[in-house]
Amino acid sequence: MKLSWRFGIIAGIFLAVFTLYPQFNMWYVRGSEWQGNYAYNDLDEVAYAAYLRALIDGRPRKNDPYTGRDDSASAPQPESLFSIQFAAPYAVALPARLLGADAPWAMTVSGAVAGFIAALAVFWLVGMLTGNSWYGMAASLTVLAGGALAAGEGAIGGIFDIGQVYPFFPGFRRYIPAVAFPFFFLVCGLVWRMFHEESARRRFAVAALAALCFAFTVYSYFYIWTTVAAWLASVGLMLIVLRPDGLRRDIGSLAVLGGLAATTLVPYAYLLSQRADTMDHVQLLVMTREPDFARMPVYIGAAGAAILLGGAALGLTALRSRAAVFALSLCAVPVVLFNQQMVTGRSLQPIHYQVFIGNYVAAAGLMVSVGLVGAKLWELRPAIYRAAATSLAVTAVVWGFVECHWTIGVLDWVNEKRDRHMAVAKRLEELAAEHPDPHRATVMHLGSIEADDLPSIAPQNVVWARHQHVFAGLSWQESKERYYQWLHYQGFTEADLEGLIRTDFATTIALFGWGRHTDRLSSEYAPLTEAEIAEECARYAEFVRGFDAHDPRHPQVSFLVIPESHPDDLPNFDRWYARDGGEEVAGYRIYTTWPLVQR
Repeated sequence: MKLSWRFGIIAGIFLAVFTLYPQFNMWYVRGSEWQGNYAYNDLDEVAYAAYLRALIDGRPRKNDPYTGRDDSASAPQPESLFSIQFAAPYAVALPARLLGADAPWAMTVSGAVAGFIAALAVFWLVGMLTGNSWYGMAASLTVLAGGALAAGEGAIGGIFDIGQVYPFFPGFRRYIPAVAFPFFFLVCGLVWRMFHEESARRRFAVAALAALCFAFTVYSYFYIWTTVAAWLASVGLMLIVLRPDGLRRDIGSLAVLGGLAATTLVPYAYLLSQRADTMDHVQLLVMTREPDFARMPVYIGAAGAAILLGGAALGLTALRSRAAVFALSLCAVPVVLFNQQMVTGRSLQPIHYQVFIGNYVAAAGLMVSVGLVGAKLWELRPAIYRAAATSLAVTAVVWGFVECHWTIGVLDWVNEKRDRHMAVAKRLEELAAEHPDPHRATVMHLGSIEADDLPSIAPQNVVWARHQHVFAGLSWQESKERYYQWLHYQGFTEADLEGLIRTDFATTIALFGWGRHTDRLSSEYAPLTEAEIAEECARYAEFVRGFDAHDPRHPQVSFLVIPESHPDDLPNFDRWYARDGGEEVAGYRIYTTWPLVQR
Protein backbone atom coordinates (compact mmCIF):
# COMPACT_ATOMS: atom_id res chain seq x y z
CA MET A 1 0.00 0.00 0.00
CA LYS A 2 1.35 3.41 -0.95
CA LEU A 3 1.86 5.63 2.06
CA SER A 4 0.15 8.99 2.34
CA TRP A 5 2.95 11.20 3.65
CA ARG A 6 0.65 13.93 4.85
CA PHE A 7 -0.06 11.74 7.89
CA GLY A 8 3.64 11.48 8.63
CA ILE A 9 4.04 15.23 8.25
CA ILE A 10 1.24 15.80 10.77
CA ALA A 11 3.04 13.59 13.27
CA GLY A 12 6.29 15.40 12.51
CA ILE A 13 4.79 18.81 13.16
CA PHE A 14 3.51 17.72 16.58
CA LEU A 15 6.91 16.27 17.52
CA ALA A 16 8.62 19.47 16.42
CA VAL A 17 6.22 21.43 18.64
CA PHE A 18 6.90 19.11 21.59
CA THR A 19 10.66 19.46 21.23
CA LEU A 20 10.31 23.26 21.00
CA TYR A 21 7.97 23.49 23.98
CA PRO A 22 10.67 24.44 26.53
CA GLN A 23 11.84 27.19 24.17
CA PHE A 24 8.29 28.49 23.72
CA ASN A 25 7.99 28.50 27.50
CA MET A 26 11.22 30.46 27.89
CA TRP A 27 10.06 33.02 25.32
CA TYR A 28 6.76 33.36 27.16
CA VAL A 29 8.35 33.70 30.60
CA ARG A 30 11.18 36.00 29.57
CA GLY A 31 9.19 38.02 27.06
CA SER A 32 11.04 41.11 25.88
CA GLU A 33 13.84 40.33 28.36
CA TRP A 34 14.86 37.17 26.49
CA GLN A 35 18.61 37.36 25.85
CA GLY A 36 18.91 34.69 23.16
CA ASN A 37 19.77 31.50 25.05
CA TYR A 38 18.23 28.13 24.34
CA ALA A 39 16.15 26.35 26.97
CA TYR A 40 17.89 23.11 27.72
CA ASN A 41 15.90 19.92 28.26
CA ASP A 42 18.65 18.01 30.03
CA LEU A 43 21.52 19.03 32.31
CA ASP A 44 24.06 17.43 29.98
CA GLU A 45 23.08 19.56 27.00
CA VAL A 46 25.46 22.33 28.08
CA ALA A 47 28.46 20.09 27.38
CA TYR A 48 27.12 19.20 23.95
CA ALA A 49 26.47 22.87 23.23
CA ALA A 50 30.00 23.81 24.31
CA TYR A 51 31.50 21.27 21.89
CA LEU A 52 29.11 22.45 19.19
CA ARG A 53 30.23 26.06 19.70
CA ALA A 54 33.85 24.96 19.31
CA LEU A 55 33.09 23.22 16.00
CA ILE A 56 31.12 26.22 14.73
CA ASP A 57 34.18 28.34 15.55
CA GLY A 58 36.30 26.04 13.38
CA ARG A 59 38.24 24.39 16.19
CA PRO A 60 39.54 20.83 15.59
CA ARG A 61 37.55 17.66 16.23
CA LYS A 62 39.61 16.94 19.34
CA ASN A 63 38.95 20.09 21.32
CA ASP A 64 38.13 20.82 24.94
CA PRO A 65 36.01 23.96 25.37
CA TYR A 66 36.26 23.82 29.16
CA THR A 67 40.08 24.05 29.22
CA GLY A 68 40.83 25.61 25.83
CA ARG A 69 43.17 22.74 24.96
CA ASP A 70 42.87 21.84 21.29
CA ASP A 71 44.61 19.10 19.34
CA SER A 72 47.75 20.22 17.55
CA ALA A 73 51.02 18.79 16.32
CA SER A 74 52.82 20.23 19.33
CA ALA A 75 50.13 19.24 21.84
CA PRO A 76 48.22 16.17 20.62
CA GLN A 77 45.05 15.41 22.54
CA PRO A 78 43.52 12.00 23.28
CA GLU A 79 40.06 11.02 22.09
CA SER A 80 37.02 11.94 24.14
CA LEU A 81 33.36 10.98 24.07
CA PHE A 82 32.79 14.00 21.87
CA SER A 83 35.62 13.50 19.39
CA ILE A 84 34.68 9.84 18.87
CA GLN A 85 30.96 10.61 18.55
CA PHE A 86 31.60 13.44 16.09
CA ALA A 87 29.08 12.73 13.31
CA ALA A 88 26.01 14.19 15.03
CA PRO A 89 27.67 17.44 16.20
CA TYR A 90 29.23 18.03 12.78
CA ALA A 91 25.81 17.45 11.19
CA VAL A 92 24.59 20.39 13.26
CA ALA A 93 27.73 22.56 13.31
CA LEU A 94 28.44 22.65 9.58
CA PRO A 95 25.01 24.01 8.55
CA ALA A 96 25.11 26.41 11.50
CA ARG A 97 28.50 27.75 10.39
CA LEU A 98 27.26 28.07 6.81
CA LEU A 99 24.16 29.98 7.92
CA GLY A 100 25.97 32.08 10.52
CA ALA A 101 23.94 30.62 13.40
CA ASP A 102 25.31 30.47 16.94
CA ALA A 103 25.23 27.47 19.26
CA PRO A 104 21.96 28.39 21.06
CA TRP A 105 20.07 28.65 17.77
CA ALA A 106 21.72 25.49 16.45
CA MET A 107 20.66 23.59 19.57
CA THR A 108 17.09 24.90 19.30
CA VAL A 109 16.63 24.13 15.62
CA SER A 110 18.41 20.77 15.67
CA GLY A 111 16.00 19.46 18.31
CA ALA A 112 12.96 20.44 16.27
CA VAL A 113 14.39 18.98 13.05
CA ALA A 114 15.32 15.75 14.82
CA GLY A 115 11.80 15.44 16.24
CA PHE A 116 10.24 16.01 12.84
CA ILE A 117 12.49 13.48 11.08
CA ALA A 118 12.04 10.90 13.84
CA ALA A 119 8.26 11.13 13.48
CA LEU A 120 8.56 10.62 9.72
CA ALA A 121 10.90 7.66 10.21
CA VAL A 122 8.60 5.88 12.68
CA PHE A 123 5.58 6.64 10.48
CA TRP A 124 7.40 5.22 7.46
CA LEU A 125 8.36 2.03 9.26
CA VAL A 126 5.01 1.32 10.92
CA GLY A 127 3.10 2.39 7.81
CA MET A 128 5.03 -0.07 5.63
CA LEU A 129 4.70 -2.93 8.12
CA THR A 130 0.95 -2.48 8.70
CA GLY A 131 0.02 -1.10 5.29
CA ASN A 132 -1.92 1.77 6.84
CA SER A 133 -0.91 5.45 6.81
CA TRP A 134 -3.56 6.47 9.31
CA TYR A 135 -2.36 3.94 11.84
CA GLY A 136 1.27 4.81 11.03
CA MET A 137 0.61 8.39 12.12
CA ALA A 138 -1.09 7.29 15.33
CA ALA A 139 1.73 4.84 16.12
CA SER A 140 4.41 7.45 15.42
CA LEU A 141 2.80 9.91 17.83
CA THR A 142 2.27 7.21 20.45
CA VAL A 143 5.82 5.86 20.31
CA LEU A 144 7.52 9.26 20.44
CA ALA A 145 5.19 11.16 22.76
CA GLY A 146 5.06 8.13 25.06
CA GLY A 147 8.80 7.50 25.17
CA ALA A 148 9.29 8.68 28.75
CA LEU A 149 6.20 6.72 29.83
CA ALA A 150 7.58 3.60 28.13
CA ALA A 151 10.72 4.05 30.23
CA GLY A 152 8.64 4.30 33.40
CA GLU A 153 9.67 7.92 33.89
CA GLY A 154 8.63 11.45 33.02
CA ALA A 155 5.31 13.07 33.84
CA ILE A 156 3.78 9.87 35.21
CA GLY A 157 6.08 10.11 38.22
CA GLY A 158 4.77 13.55 39.11
CA ILE A 159 1.13 12.84 38.43
CA PHE A 160 1.01 9.81 40.73
CA ASP A 161 3.89 10.82 42.99
CA ILE A 162 5.74 7.56 42.25
CA GLY A 163 9.08 8.89 41.04
CA GLN A 164 10.95 11.78 39.53
CA VAL A 165 9.29 13.91 36.84
CA TYR A 166 12.53 14.40 34.90
CA PRO A 167 13.46 13.80 32.04
CA PHE A 168 11.75 15.75 29.26
CA PHE A 169 11.29 13.69 26.03
CA PRO A 170 14.60 11.84 26.64
CA GLY A 171 15.08 10.65 23.06
CA PHE A 172 15.38 14.25 21.95
CA ARG A 173 18.17 15.42 24.21
CA ARG A 174 20.13 17.62 21.82
CA TYR A 175 22.06 16.68 19.80
CA ILE A 176 22.82 13.32 21.41
CA PRO A 177 20.83 11.17 20.99
CA ALA A 178 18.36 13.41 19.09
CA VAL A 179 20.24 13.61 15.78
CA ALA A 180 21.16 9.91 15.69
CA PHE A 181 17.80 8.76 17.06
CA PRO A 182 15.82 8.69 13.74
CA PHE A 183 18.52 6.61 12.11
CA PHE A 184 17.55 3.53 14.10
CA PHE A 185 14.13 3.55 12.48
CA LEU A 186 15.61 4.47 9.10
CA VAL A 187 17.79 1.35 9.26
CA CYS A 188 14.72 -0.74 10.12
CA GLY A 189 12.78 0.73 7.21
CA LEU A 190 15.66 0.20 4.79
CA VAL A 191 16.00 -3.46 5.83
CA TRP A 192 12.29 -3.89 5.14
CA ARG A 193 12.78 -2.36 1.68
CA MET A 194 15.87 -4.53 1.12
CA PHE A 195 13.87 -7.70 1.80
CA HIS A 196 11.28 -6.66 -0.81
CA GLU A 197 13.64 -5.75 -3.64
CA GLU A 198 13.67 -8.32 -6.43
CA SER A 199 16.92 -7.20 -8.06
CA ALA A 200 20.17 -8.30 -6.37
CA ARG A 201 21.75 -5.01 -7.39
CA ARG A 202 18.99 -3.01 -5.77
CA ARG A 203 19.13 -5.14 -2.63
CA PHE A 204 22.85 -4.40 -2.38
CA ALA A 205 22.25 -0.69 -2.94
CA VAL A 206 19.68 -0.57 -0.15
CA ALA A 207 21.97 -2.60 2.11
CA ALA A 208 24.78 -0.11 1.45
CA LEU A 209 22.47 2.79 2.32
CA ALA A 210 21.43 1.03 5.53
CA ALA A 211 25.10 0.47 6.37
CA LEU A 212 25.77 4.20 5.90
CA CYS A 213 22.93 4.98 8.32
CA PHE A 214 24.41 2.49 10.76
CA ALA A 215 27.82 4.15 10.39
CA PHE A 216 26.28 7.50 11.25
CA THR A 217 24.94 6.04 14.50
CA VAL A 218 28.33 4.45 15.27
CA TYR A 219 30.04 7.84 15.16
CA SER A 220 27.16 9.61 16.90
CA TYR A 221 26.02 7.66 19.96
CA PHE A 222 27.06 4.35 21.48
CA TYR A 223 23.61 3.39 22.76
CA ILE A 224 21.98 3.92 19.36
CA TRP A 225 24.41 1.90 17.27
CA THR A 226 24.52 -0.99 19.71
CA THR A 227 20.71 -1.02 19.66
CA VAL A 228 20.79 -1.20 15.84
CA ALA A 229 23.21 -4.12 16.13
CA ALA A 230 20.96 -5.83 18.67
CA TRP A 231 17.97 -5.40 16.37
CA LEU A 232 19.82 -6.80 13.34
CA ALA A 233 20.74 -9.86 15.40
CA SER A 234 17.11 -10.17 16.51
CA VAL A 235 15.87 -9.98 12.92
CA GLY A 236 18.25 -12.75 11.89
CA LEU A 237 17.12 -14.93 14.79
CA MET A 238 13.43 -14.37 14.05
CA LEU A 239 13.95 -15.17 10.38
CA ILE A 240 15.50 -18.49 11.31
CA VAL A 241 12.80 -19.30 13.87
CA LEU A 242 9.74 -18.23 11.87
CA ARG A 243 11.10 -19.16 8.39
CA PRO A 244 9.01 -16.84 6.21
CA ASP A 245 8.95 -17.16 2.41
CA GLY A 246 12.22 -16.00 0.85
CA LEU A 247 14.20 -16.97 3.95
CA ARG A 248 17.44 -17.83 2.15
CA ARG A 249 17.47 -14.59 0.16
CA ASP A 250 16.64 -12.49 3.23
CA ILE A 251 19.39 -14.13 5.30
CA GLY A 252 21.84 -13.52 2.47
CA SER A 253 20.86 -9.86 2.21
CA LEU A 254 21.12 -9.46 5.98
CA ALA A 255 24.59 -11.04 5.92
CA VAL A 256 25.72 -8.53 3.28
CA LEU A 257 24.40 -5.68 5.40
CA GLY A 258 26.10 -7.13 8.48
CA GLY A 259 29.42 -7.32 6.66
CA LEU A 260 29.17 -3.76 5.41
CA ALA A 261 28.16 -2.52 8.86
CA ALA A 262 31.02 -4.38 10.55
CA THR A 263 33.60 -2.59 8.39
CA THR A 264 32.45 0.77 9.80
CA LEU A 265 33.48 -0.41 13.28
CA VAL A 266 37.17 -0.78 12.39
CA PRO A 267 38.01 2.96 12.59
CA TYR A 268 35.75 3.18 15.62
CA ALA A 269 37.81 0.56 17.41
CA TYR A 270 40.98 2.53 16.64
CA LEU A 271 39.49 5.77 18.00
CA LEU A 272 38.48 3.94 21.18
CA SER A 273 42.04 2.68 21.59
CA GLN A 274 43.19 6.33 21.66
CA ARG A 275 40.70 7.40 24.33
CA ALA A 276 41.59 9.44 27.39
CA ASP A 277 41.80 7.76 30.79
CA THR A 278 39.03 10.02 32.09
CA MET A 279 36.64 8.46 29.58
CA ASP A 280 36.74 5.13 31.39
CA HIS A 281 36.25 6.90 34.71
CA VAL A 282 33.10 8.59 33.43
CA GLN A 283 31.62 5.59 31.63
CA LEU A 284 31.37 3.26 34.67
CA LEU A 285 31.94 -0.04 32.87
CA VAL A 286 30.87 -2.93 35.14
CA MET A 287 32.00 -6.55 34.82
CA THR A 288 28.93 -8.67 35.51
CA ARG A 289 26.84 -11.52 34.14
CA GLU A 290 23.75 -10.82 36.22
CA PRO A 291 20.47 -10.97 34.23
CA ASP A 292 18.33 -7.84 34.08
CA PHE A 293 14.67 -8.29 33.16
CA ALA A 294 12.99 -5.86 35.57
CA ARG A 295 12.79 -2.95 33.13
CA MET A 296 9.71 -1.24 31.73
CA PRO A 297 10.83 -1.62 28.07
CA VAL A 298 11.19 -5.37 28.62
CA TYR A 299 7.61 -5.55 29.91
CA ILE A 300 6.32 -3.52 26.97
CA GLY A 301 8.19 -5.69 24.48
CA ALA A 302 6.77 -8.81 26.12
CA ALA A 303 3.25 -7.35 25.89
CA GLY A 304 3.74 -6.68 22.18
CA ALA A 305 4.98 -10.20 21.57
CA ALA A 306 2.05 -11.67 23.53
CA ILE A 307 -0.46 -9.65 21.48
CA LEU A 308 1.09 -10.79 18.21
CA LEU A 309 1.27 -14.44 19.24
CA GLY A 310 -2.29 -14.30 20.56
CA GLY A 311 -3.48 -12.69 17.32
CA ALA A 312 -1.75 -15.40 15.30
CA ALA A 313 -3.39 -18.11 17.42
CA LEU A 314 -6.78 -16.54 16.66
CA GLY A 315 -6.01 -16.34 12.97
CA LEU A 316 -5.92 -12.54 12.93
CA THR A 317 -2.39 -12.32 11.54
CA ALA A 318 0.18 -14.54 9.85
CA LEU A 319 3.03 -15.41 12.16
CA ARG A 320 5.28 -16.56 9.30
CA SER A 321 5.25 -13.20 7.58
CA ARG A 322 8.07 -10.69 7.31
CA ALA A 323 5.93 -8.16 9.17
CA ALA A 324 5.63 -10.57 12.11
CA VAL A 325 9.40 -11.09 12.00
CA PHE A 326 9.90 -7.34 12.30
CA ALA A 327 7.34 -6.93 15.07
CA LEU A 328 8.81 -9.72 17.19
CA SER A 329 12.37 -8.56 16.55
CA LEU A 330 11.51 -5.07 17.81
CA CYS A 331 9.81 -6.54 20.87
CA ALA A 332 12.86 -8.71 21.60
CA VAL A 333 15.41 -5.86 21.47
CA PRO A 334 14.99 -4.75 25.12
CA VAL A 335 15.70 -8.27 26.36
CA VAL A 336 18.93 -8.29 24.34
CA LEU A 337 19.98 -4.78 25.43
CA PHE A 338 19.53 -5.39 29.14
CA ASN A 339 20.95 -8.91 29.15
CA GLN A 340 23.81 -8.89 26.65
CA GLN A 341 26.15 -8.88 29.68
CA MET A 342 25.21 -12.50 30.29
CA VAL A 343 27.31 -13.21 27.17
CA THR A 344 29.82 -10.34 27.06
CA GLY A 345 30.31 -10.00 30.82
CA ARG A 346 30.16 -6.19 30.49
CA SER A 347 27.45 -3.72 31.41
CA LEU A 348 27.70 -0.02 30.56
CA GLN A 349 25.11 2.24 32.22
CA PRO A 350 21.99 0.34 31.01
CA ILE A 351 19.77 3.21 32.18
CA HIS A 352 20.71 4.92 28.91
CA TYR A 353 19.07 2.08 26.98
CA GLN A 354 15.99 2.42 29.16
CA VAL A 355 15.39 6.13 28.57
CA PHE A 356 17.07 6.99 25.26
CA ILE A 357 16.28 4.15 22.84
CA GLY A 358 15.13 0.78 24.24
CA ASN A 359 11.86 2.27 25.45
CA TYR A 360 11.05 3.65 22.00
CA VAL A 361 11.96 0.39 20.26
CA ALA A 362 9.74 -1.61 22.63
CA ALA A 363 6.87 0.84 22.08
CA ALA A 364 7.35 0.54 18.31
CA GLY A 365 7.22 -3.25 18.58
CA LEU A 366 4.00 -3.00 20.58
CA MET A 367 2.43 -0.63 18.05
CA VAL A 368 3.38 -2.82 15.09
CA SER A 369 2.00 -5.91 16.83
CA VAL A 370 -1.31 -4.16 17.55
CA GLY A 371 -1.44 -2.87 13.98
CA LEU A 372 -0.90 -6.31 12.47
CA VAL A 373 -3.50 -7.96 14.70
CA GLY A 374 -5.99 -5.18 13.91
CA ALA A 375 -5.45 -5.30 10.15
CA LYS A 376 -8.57 -7.41 9.60
CA LEU A 377 -10.63 -4.78 11.38
CA TRP A 378 -9.46 -2.29 8.75
CA GLU A 379 -10.64 -4.63 6.03
CA LEU A 380 -14.02 -5.34 7.65
CA ARG A 381 -14.78 -2.06 9.44
CA PRO A 382 -12.57 0.71 8.06
CA ALA A 383 -14.62 3.47 9.70
CA ILE A 384 -14.26 1.89 13.15
CA TYR A 385 -10.54 1.29 12.56
CA ARG A 386 -10.04 4.90 11.47
CA ALA A 387 -11.90 6.15 14.52
CA ALA A 388 -9.76 3.98 16.79
CA ALA A 389 -6.56 5.19 15.14
CA THR A 390 -7.71 8.80 15.41
CA SER A 391 -8.51 8.35 19.10
CA LEU A 392 -5.07 6.85 19.65
CA ALA A 393 -3.41 9.77 17.87
CA VAL A 394 -5.39 12.35 19.83
CA THR A 395 -4.58 10.60 23.10
CA ALA A 396 -0.89 10.58 22.19
CA VAL A 397 -0.94 14.29 21.37
CA VAL A 398 -2.71 15.11 24.64
CA TRP A 399 -0.22 13.02 26.56
CA GLY A 400 2.62 14.76 24.74
CA PHE A 401 1.44 18.10 26.05
CA VAL A 402 1.02 16.58 29.54
CA GLU A 403 4.67 15.47 29.37
CA CYS A 404 5.69 18.97 28.28
CA HIS A 405 3.76 20.67 31.06
CA TRP A 406 5.00 18.44 33.88
CA THR A 407 8.61 17.92 32.91
CA ILE A 408 9.81 21.38 31.91
CA GLY A 409 9.16 22.77 35.38
CA VAL A 410 12.18 20.90 36.74
CA LEU A 411 14.56 23.10 34.75
CA ASP A 412 12.53 26.31 34.42
CA TRP A 413 14.48 28.27 37.02
CA VAL A 414 17.81 27.09 35.62
CA ASN A 415 16.89 28.16 32.11
CA GLU A 416 15.79 31.59 33.32
CA LYS A 417 19.11 32.04 35.13
CA ARG A 418 21.06 30.89 32.07
CA ASP A 419 19.22 33.33 29.84
CA ARG A 420 19.76 36.26 32.20
CA HIS A 421 23.45 35.37 32.18
CA MET A 422 23.65 35.67 28.38
CA ALA A 423 24.50 39.37 28.69
CA VAL A 424 27.55 38.44 30.76
CA ALA A 425 28.62 35.79 28.27
CA LYS A 426 28.26 38.21 25.37
CA ARG A 427 30.35 40.80 27.22
CA LEU A 428 33.05 38.18 27.82
CA GLU A 429 32.92 37.37 24.12
CA GLU A 430 33.59 41.03 23.37
CA LEU A 431 36.49 41.07 25.82
CA ALA A 432 37.89 37.92 24.21
CA ALA A 433 38.56 39.88 21.04
CA GLU A 434 41.31 41.71 22.91
CA HIS A 435 43.05 38.48 23.93
CA PRO A 436 45.71 36.91 21.63
CA ASP A 437 44.39 33.38 22.29
CA PRO A 438 40.81 33.71 23.62
CA HIS A 439 40.33 29.95 24.01
CA ARG A 440 43.20 29.84 26.49
CA ALA A 441 41.94 32.82 28.49
CA THR A 442 40.43 31.51 31.72
CA VAL A 443 37.36 32.75 33.58
CA MET A 444 36.93 32.27 37.31
CA HIS A 445 33.13 32.20 37.58
CA LEU A 446 31.56 31.88 41.01
CA GLY A 447 28.25 30.67 39.57
CA SER A 448 28.47 26.93 38.90
CA ILE A 449 25.45 26.82 36.58
CA GLU A 450 26.63 29.84 34.62
CA ALA A 451 30.22 28.52 34.36
CA ASP A 452 28.90 25.24 32.95
CA ASP A 453 27.01 27.13 30.25
CA LEU A 454 29.65 29.77 29.46
CA PRO A 455 31.77 27.92 26.83
CA SER A 456 28.71 27.50 24.60
CA ILE A 457 28.40 31.31 24.34
CA ALA A 458 31.89 32.75 24.91
CA PRO A 459 35.26 31.38 23.72
CA GLN A 460 37.07 31.49 27.07
CA ASN A 461 37.60 28.40 29.20
CA VAL A 462 36.74 28.22 32.90
CA VAL A 463 38.58 27.32 36.09
CA TRP A 464 35.97 24.68 36.85
CA ALA A 465 32.57 23.56 35.56
CA ARG A 466 30.32 20.62 36.29
CA HIS A 467 30.91 18.98 32.92
CA GLN A 468 34.61 19.67 32.36
CA HIS A 469 35.62 16.11 33.26
CA VAL A 470 33.70 14.59 30.32
CA PHE A 471 36.24 16.08 27.93
CA ALA A 472 39.80 14.87 27.43
CA GLY A 473 41.73 18.06 28.17
CA LEU A 474 42.30 17.14 31.82
CA SER A 475 43.26 13.99 33.65
CA TRP A 476 40.95 12.96 36.48
CA GLN A 477 43.40 14.34 39.05
CA GLU A 478 43.73 17.65 37.19
CA SER A 479 39.96 17.93 37.07
CA LYS A 480 39.71 17.44 40.83
CA GLU A 481 42.43 20.02 41.45
CA ARG A 482 40.53 22.52 39.30
CA TYR A 483 37.58 22.05 41.63
CA TYR A 484 39.84 22.44 44.65
CA GLN A 485 41.16 25.68 43.17
CA TRP A 486 37.64 26.96 42.49
CA LEU A 487 36.68 26.26 46.10
CA HIS A 488 39.87 27.71 47.56
CA TYR A 489 39.58 31.00 45.71
CA GLN A 490 36.12 31.40 47.25
CA GLY A 491 37.40 30.70 50.75
CA PHE A 492 35.89 27.25 51.31
CA THR A 493 37.43 25.40 54.25
CA GLU A 494 37.87 21.69 54.85
CA ALA A 495 34.69 21.70 56.95
CA ASP A 496 32.82 23.51 54.16
CA LEU A 497 33.85 20.84 51.70
CA GLU A 498 32.55 18.10 53.97
CA GLY A 499 29.17 19.82 54.01
CA LEU A 500 29.15 20.08 50.21
CA ILE A 501 30.00 16.40 49.79
CA ARG A 502 27.02 15.47 51.96
CA THR A 503 24.51 17.79 50.30
CA ASP A 504 25.62 18.75 46.77
CA PHE A 505 25.48 16.19 43.96
CA ALA A 506 27.81 18.29 41.76
CA THR A 507 30.52 18.06 44.42
CA THR A 508 30.09 14.29 44.66
CA ILE A 509 30.44 13.97 40.89
CA ALA A 510 33.45 16.30 40.74
CA LEU A 511 35.39 14.43 43.40
CA PHE A 512 34.15 10.82 43.23
CA GLY A 513 32.63 10.42 39.76
CA TRP A 514 29.14 9.93 38.35
CA GLY A 515 28.75 6.45 39.76
CA ARG A 516 28.83 7.62 43.37
CA HIS A 517 25.96 10.10 43.44
CA THR A 518 23.12 7.83 42.23
CA ASP A 519 22.29 4.15 41.83
CA ARG A 520 20.75 4.76 38.38
CA LEU A 521 23.99 4.51 36.42
CA SER A 522 25.72 1.44 37.77
CA SER A 523 24.74 -1.89 39.30
CA GLU A 524 27.83 -1.57 41.53
CA TYR A 525 26.75 1.69 43.11
CA ALA A 526 27.87 2.16 46.69
CA PRO A 527 27.18 5.23 48.85
CA LEU A 528 30.13 7.25 50.08
CA THR A 529 31.64 6.08 53.33
CA GLU A 530 32.71 8.30 56.20
CA ALA A 531 36.30 7.27 55.56
CA GLU A 532 36.11 8.34 51.93
CA ILE A 533 34.64 11.71 52.86
CA ALA A 534 37.30 12.32 55.50
CA GLU A 535 40.08 11.28 53.14
CA GLU A 536 38.86 13.64 50.40
CA CYS A 537 38.61 16.55 52.82
CA ALA A 538 42.17 15.84 53.97
CA ARG A 539 43.37 15.91 50.35
CA TYR A 540 41.72 19.28 49.88
CA ALA A 541 43.37 20.64 53.03
CA GLU A 542 46.74 19.42 51.79
CA PHE A 543 46.13 21.06 48.40
CA VAL A 544 45.31 24.38 50.08
CA ARG A 545 48.44 24.28 52.23
CA GLY A 546 50.70 23.81 49.22
CA PHE A 547 48.73 25.90 46.72
CA ASP A 548 50.68 28.25 44.46
CA ALA A 549 48.62 30.03 41.80
CA HIS A 550 51.77 30.57 39.76
CA ASP A 551 52.40 26.86 39.42
CA PRO A 552 52.13 26.12 35.65
CA ARG A 553 49.73 23.28 36.42
CA HIS A 554 47.08 25.80 37.44
CA PRO A 555 45.32 28.00 34.87
CA GLN A 556 46.10 31.71 34.92
CA VAL A 557 42.86 33.61 35.49
CA SER A 558 42.11 36.46 33.08
CA PHE A 559 38.56 37.27 34.18
CA LEU A 560 36.62 37.02 37.42
CA VAL A 561 32.81 36.94 37.40
CA ILE A 562 30.87 37.34 40.65
CA PRO A 563 27.06 37.19 41.01
CA GLU A 564 25.64 40.22 42.81
CA SER A 565 24.46 37.97 45.64
CA HIS A 566 28.06 36.99 46.39
CA PRO A 567 30.45 39.30 48.29
CA ASP A 568 33.37 40.80 46.38
CA ASP A 569 35.80 40.04 49.19
CA LEU A 570 37.94 37.10 48.02
CA PRO A 571 41.19 37.23 50.01
CA ASN A 572 42.44 33.89 48.73
CA PHE A 573 42.03 35.10 45.16
CA ASP A 574 43.35 38.61 45.77
CA ARG A 575 46.49 37.17 47.30
CA TRP A 576 47.54 36.05 43.82
CA TYR A 577 45.69 38.38 41.43
CA ALA A 578 45.02 42.06 40.93
CA ARG A 579 41.78 43.18 39.30
CA ASP A 580 40.42 46.30 37.72
CA GLY A 581 37.40 48.28 38.95
CA GLY A 582 35.03 45.83 37.26
CA GLU A 583 31.77 46.46 35.46
CA GLU A 584 28.17 45.61 36.30
CA VAL A 585 26.38 43.44 33.74
CA ALA A 586 22.91 41.93 34.30
CA GLY A 587 23.41 41.39 38.02
CA TYR A 588 27.02 40.19 37.79
CA ARG A 589 30.36 41.92 38.25
CA ILE A 590 33.03 41.24 35.63
CA TYR A 591 36.67 41.92 36.51
CA THR A 592 39.72 41.75 34.29
CA THR A 593 42.51 40.18 36.35
CA TRP A 594 46.25 39.72 36.11
CA PRO A 595 48.77 37.89 38.32
CA LEU A 596 50.56 39.91 40.96
CA VAL A 597 53.77 38.08 40.09
CA GLN A 598 54.26 37.13 36.46
CA ARG A 599 54.99 33.51 35.76
